[in-house]
Amino acid sequence: MNGIKYAVFTDKSIRLLGKNQYTFNVESGSIRTEIKHWVELFFGVKVIAINSHRLPIKGRRVRPGHIMHYRRMIITLQPGYSIPPLRKKRT
Repeated sequence: MNGIKYAVFTDKSIRLLGKNQYTFNVESGSIRTEIKHWVELFFGVKVIAINSHRLPIKGRRVRPGHIMHYRRMIITLQPGYSIPPLRKKRT
């Protein structure tokens, strides 16, 4: 999956799991329809909504031309669909 970097597990994202909403960090150049296509293809689910936002830069000075390399997308699935938990590979 080219656009999706990783799933996010924060207090808010865990709370959203109860509403069938999943949170991912994606590449900053990715568009919503591209991410929707990847999620539906990879996980075999139906997406009904995608919300996205860029995270603020914390604790450092922003240089001119500094660009965030990712943004966060909250993906809402149709009722009855869910994404199975992902496991890390052991090395």
